[in-house]
Formats: sequence, structure tokens, C-alpha cells
Amino acid sequence: MTALIWFRDDLRLADHAALRAGAADPAGLVALYVLDEESAETRPLGGAARWWLHESLAQLRASLAAMGVPLVLRSGPAERVVGDVVDECGADRVLWNRRYGAERHLDARLKAALRGRGIAAHSFHGGLLFEPGTVATATGTPYRVYTPFWRACLAQPAPAEPLPAPETLTPAAHQPASDSLDSWELQPTTPDWAGGLAARWIPGEQTALAHLDRFLEERAPEYRARRDFPAVDVGSELSPYLRWGEMSPRTVWHTALAAATETGVDVGMFLSELGWREFAWHTLFHHSGLDAAGEAAPGLHERGLNPQFDGFPWRRPDPRELTAWQRGETGFGVVDAGMRELWQSGFMHNRVRMVTASFLTKNLLTDWRVGEAWFWDTLVDADTASNPFNWQWVAGCGVDAAPYFRVFNPETQQKKFDPEGRYVDRWAPESVMLPQLVDLRETRVRALAAYESIKLAPRERGEGGAG
Repeated sequence: MTALIWFRDDLRLADHAALRAGAADPAGLVALYVLDEESAETRPLGGAARWWLHESLAQLRASLAAMGVPLVLRSGPAERVVGDVVDECGADRVLWNRRYGAERHLDARLKAALRGRGIAAHSFHGGLLFEPGTVATATGTPYRVYTPFWRACLAQPAPAEPLPAPETLTPAAHQPASDSLDSWELQPTTPDWAGGLAARWIPGEQTALAHLDRFLEERAPEYRARRDFPAVDVGSELSPYLRWGEMSPRTVWHTALAAATETGVDVGMFLSELGWREFAWHTLFHHSGLDAAGEAAPGLHERGLNPQFDGFPWRRPDPRELTAWQRGETGFGVVDAGMRELWQSGFMHNRVRMVTASFLTKNLLTDWRVGEAWFWDTLVDADTASNPFNWQWVAGCGVDAAPYFRVFNPETQQKKFDPEGRYVDRWAPESVMLPQLVDLRETRVRALAAYESIKLAPRERGEGGAG
């Protein structure tokens, strides 16, 4: 049998169930990656993500080539492309790891089409610790609050041990032609703005594993106490590697627990961050169904989870204010530092992400979707679940959302979490010389009034409370 292994957001060899299954096929395998930015269920990548994807595919290609298997690259709608490659290589079965957003509807159609042609098609546990559908409330509904969700996850059987990478791989006799990676033009050229990304990041599976080891050895002991301080290097910085599947969450989970057993380091808080990622993906799964016409419903980045916010009085984005926020020229040090860190490195400290998002949605009263789109384009770790999920959390329209009256004061946040100004001095030292874009007190009052208007609107219509 010849197996076609369809790589997606799982650009690794270890703990790759589909690859492991296909490695046993006597006629060998074909490894395929499809750049699909045309199917209705997929969201075109942002600029920083495209840079990372290029680098990660180059690393995966090298890893597979070392085992004698070329990586076939194709672009176009996945349903058509996979079918074409099956015909070209004569594959008897197609294997992939599952996806949990709207893409799963595409995968289901493709699986049915392949099986209808007599070709075996199998999917395997994907990039989560716990598959959606296995964690639910006592009434069978999805959780809307994180703490009970994570408690229910921890009550499940422990995640399986990660699978080792195959020791050997056999290439199929006939390998289809591949696109040139450079022809996809994923990397910026005119201008090439990715110098800061390349200076901070080395994508790929081996680097991901090295990052995890370094974190557990050097940073984990201080993580719980100091993780909210952006100038202190205690973060794991694993999120882009998880986003692209260069390591699996099961690998992170079991490696962290092994380190805790060996050294006594407390990894509970760190693992709870994996839990928050799970919560985002489970939420996306339950809110990425099909509409009456069988088409994918609006994505998590398009519509708030709380329908009461459909009538929220967002201000029309002020070009001057929006540009100042994007460029880190607001006059508020921690906001400016965060936005410049994002632009230069494709990353931002988690605490600062909350502050910058709160500033845009509450102090500037700009629709959260505007900020989500900017982060989607500039973050190397932006995925279809966590990015919109976290923006909705800050804006107040998501599940387990921050209370509407919680407005992160950037000056207070800086005094608390960057008291010596080290983070601001690193990324935006001239921010102290800029005039402040808005009055924090006035804009907070304005935001609370806007939130109160939708809180009271249902009662005025006789439709009950805010819920």
C-alpha cells in the first residue's frame, strides 16, 4: 500500500500519528503539504505567519529528506489538490491529523469523497490534549467558564504519551512533482521587513524541543511568580511552535511533568496555560458549525460569541488613533512598547497583549475585530482559535470574558509590572516624550457608558436581563 500523509498545522516528525501509521506501508509514502487559501473554511495567513510557515516547511523538508522522503508542496483548494495528488501517486490511503475549526467540515467532505472512490482515508488525534466532544458539562453542553472546563479536563484520563518519531521512512516509488517553496512568495521582499523575526526566532521541530528544555531548566522555577513581568525572561515562548505543530501539546505536557518529578519545579501554572489554549480550541469547535445552506458559519474572528454585543456602539475607527496604536505612538509606555515589540519581533508578552487590547477596545472604543485582524497579520503565533478568542475575552463578548467594567489602565499596569521601566526602555524609550493620545479617565467613563447601554437594552425591549 502507498500512503499519502497530508501535513497541516503539524509540521513535525515526533508525535505525529498519521505519519507513524503511514510509515508501516510497504509501498512507501508520499508527504504532502497544501497551501490552501482558497477554500471557504480556511482563513488566509497574515504576513508574520507566512514568514514562519516558509521557514518551518524548509525545516520539515530537510528532516524528511534526511530520511529519504521528499516533501511535496502544492497550492490550491485542498479538496481538489489532495485528490489530484492521490491520482498522480496512486495512493491507496490518505492519512492526516485532525483539525478542530471550520476546516474539519472540509476534511469530512474529502474523507467521504476518497472513501467513495475506494481509497481509505483515516484521521487521527490532532494538536490538542483532549479532543472536543470528550469534555462537556453534566448536561452535555460545552463549558463557557475556564476553571470548571480545566477541572473537567484534569478529571479525564491523562493525555497519551507522545509517539516517537519513526526510525525509518520509505518513500513511495512515484513521487508527484512539487511546487518550489520560493514560488509561494511567503517571505517578504519589497520591503523585507522580517529581519526582526529572523533575529528572534528559528522555526522548526528541533528548535521547539530545545526551547522547551531551556524553559524547564532555566525559567520554570520563576514562572509562577514572575510571568506577568514583561521585562523578565521567564516565559516559555512556545506558542508559535505549538501553533505550527512543530511540537505537540502532549510532548509539552509529559516533558513538563517529567521535569517536575525530577526537579520538583512547579509546572501547574504553566500547564494551565496549555489549558487556556485547549479552552480556546474547544470553544472554536463548538462555534464553527454549518449554516442551513451547509456553508461554514461566520468564524470566531467575525462574530462575537455573546449576541448581545451585536448592537454594541463601537466608534468608527479614527485613522489617527488607530495608526498611533499600531505604531506604538500613543504616549502610554507599556502600550507603545508592546506594539513595537509586536511589529519588530512578531510577538508580544501575554500581560501586554491584554493591556494593548483593552486600550484599543475600551479607551479607543474600537471594534475588537480591528485589533484581532492586526494581531492576525503581525503575530507569528496567531491561530484561528486563540487569537479571536483572546480578543473577545478582553472585549467582553466571549466566553468567560473579562467583566465589561475591567479596563486595564496602562499607567497602573506599567507601575505594577514594569516598575523600573525596563520593558518600556527596551522597546519604546521615546514614548515618555510623546503626548498621550487620550485621557484615560474620560475614555474609561465613555466605555462604561457604552457597555451599560447594551446591558440595559434587552430590559427596555422586554426581553429579560443581560444573562
